[in-house]
Amino acid sequence: MPGIPAPTPGTPAGFPHKGPGQLMGGMRPGLPGRPPAGGPGGRPPGPGRGAPGQRRPRPPQQRKRDLEALAESKIQQRKRQTEIPRAGNTDIFAADGTSVKELAEKLGIKASFVIKFLVEQGQFATINQPLELESIKSIAAHFGATATELTFEEEAVLDIDQDESVEDIESRPPVVTIMGHVDHGKTSLLDKIRSTNVAGREAGGITQAIGAYHVIKDGKRIVFIDTPGHEAFTKMRAHGASVTDMVVLVVAGDDGVMPQTIEAIDHAKEARVPIIVAVNKMDLAKAEPERVKQQLSDRGLVSEEWGGDTIFCPVSAKTGEGIDHLLEMINLVAELRELRANTARSAIGVVLEAKLDRGKGPVATVLTQNGTLRVGDTFVVGAVLGKVRAMMDDRGRKVSTAGPSSAVVVLGLDDLPEPGDQLSVLADTEKARKIVEFREEKAREQAMAQTARLSLEQFQEQLADGRARELPIILKADFQGSATVLRETLAKLTSEKVKVRVIHSGVGAIKESDILLAITANAIVVGFNVRPERSAASLADKEHIDVRLHTVIYELVDELKRGLAGLLEPIRKEEVLGRAKVLEVFNITNVGTVAGCLLEEGVAESSASARLLRDNVVIHSGKLASLRRFKDDVKEVRAGQECGMHFERFNDIKKSDEIEVFKTVEVAQDINELIPV
Repeated sequence: MPGIPAPTPGTPAGFPHKGPGQLMGGMRPGLPGRPPAGGPGGRPPGPGRGAPGQRRPRPPQQRKRDLEALAESKIQQRKRQTEIPRAGNTDIFAADGTSVKELAEKLGIKASFVIKFLVEQGQFATINQPLELESIKSIAAHFGATATELTFEEEAVLDIDQDESVEDIESRPPVVTIMGHVDHGKTSLLDKIRSTNVAGREAGGITQAIGAYHVIKDGKRIVFIDTPGHEAFTKMRAHGASVTDMVVLVVAGDDGVMPQTIEAIDHAKEARVPIIVAVNKMDLAKAEPERVKQQLSDRGLVSEEWGGDTIFCPVSAKTGEGIDHLLEMINLVAELRELRANTARSAIGVVLEAKLDRGKGPVATVLTQNGTLRVGDTFVVGAVLGKVRAMMDDRGRKVSTAGPSSAVVVLGLDDLPEPGDQLSVLADTEKARKIVEFREEKAREQAMAQTARLSLEQFQEQLADGRARELPIILKADFQGSATVLRETLAKLTSEKVKVRVIHSGVGAIKESDILLAITANAIVVGFNVRPERSAASLADKEHIDVRLHTVIYELVDELKRGLAGLLEPIRKEEVLGRAKVLEVFNITNVGTVAGCLLEEGVAESSASARLLRDNVVIHSGKLASLRRFKDDVKEVRAGQECGMHFERFNDIKKSDEIEVFKTVEVAQDINELIPV
């Protein structure tokens, strides 16, 4: 056809070929060589249709709506990215040291949100990083939740209590605490029950550590905790009351209610446990149980015989009278309280006492409160990690398990725990280790902060008050509880004028390192129920370090009080010796004015000081230059005698003046008057 180029090779017959500027079905409109749309070789466009091969254009209104929808979608997506997710659980319990992952699980959100919040606060944390309680509360509030403090031990108890079944719960033996005043026979009574002789081994006849013992009565086991009665062991007695099911209050029938008796009652009432009163020493003729009942009724303990609800048991630790009746009453009260525990669960307990044994290392007396403690268990107690290597009962026999209400000595601790610390067995050793590391770090931070603060304050005090006195002490004791109590007791000896500073305290024998520290700090070493090693004793003798050894706490405190009194600057006190009346005044050449006096009272000494009074107003005060009787110098003039007195560098003396003779003495201060009550 004229005007149309020949088809290229390979093009199907009847198909126009693609030439320059051409498409299949025709030429592009508006391009050179292409006819207008609708002309020959093209299809006329229908209504609303574009040319073949072109997208149909959208109306302007639709295009606007699409753009607005896209913009809204992007805004919503940006909001979702920045929106704070709400916690799935609005009330959570968390312990100090909970990790980021654990907290996110408690809140019911992703851990990444918690990490993002911490980063925004300037804290870069990993998913396993432990958090402090303040951070936990802040994070929970940010995500709309409230975090309540719950210790690790309480959380472990809560988790296990939720998981345990009713079938595993069974009755358990009662834990009974023996309390009372010093020397009222608590340990002797327990000795009679156990048929042992613990009291005979106690220093000074008093108990100075918490002991726990097992007794069988009518096939039922009873656990006794013997607490010290001396007032310095208030904290240890408080620990005893906090773990007990009931209290046996021992009151001597011949002595009645005493200060520590009242204190024991307060501890028992605070612990909300029943009290059984054992009126001891009934074998004595002067025992008056009715007087004891009357005294205790004034304290709210009314006998059942008088219409109250307190059981009174007259007993004698010497003859054994009333012991069986006392044990029966304990079993009766235990039955009424329906004491129960779960032997199948992991053990939870409390440390009664801890000490450092030379051959066994750190050991602790532990009372299991629930569950069963087994050899090989990994546990956390305070900031100490441990694994039970061995256990021994109160008679020194090895045991492999310790069920609820069992008192055992546990070996396998990394360090010494504090009395009253909670023990919890954990199956996850790595988690137990992280808990201990977190607690150690916090304890270190607190100790460093306290040390720095105290040093600064002491430095400032020394600058402000040059008269401040300080007694540095290195303290070693047999038990951790005793060391804690002694630290608190010695701290109470501090006043504004004299300070006691325990620069180091520990458990076990006095070692060379303790003596070296005493040399550096110029301190004295105090040992309570411990002795120095041979090398330490030799070094102390060589370096003249004062080592004080005691077995009774109140003797130690009294001795330190006397030592502190020696550190105080003595008080300068004026003591009036005598009074004289000036009868005549003599002016002597090369001497000056001499007063002729009559000594009306007391004594006048030549070495004393004197003051001149005129109408009861002090005119002059100074030393006597001479004291004479007639023409002779004398050392002393007594009342009723006449004498001549001459002041050093003072001559303004008139007839009828009075001269008061006095001397200044130094009196040692009483430490008890300076220590605040």
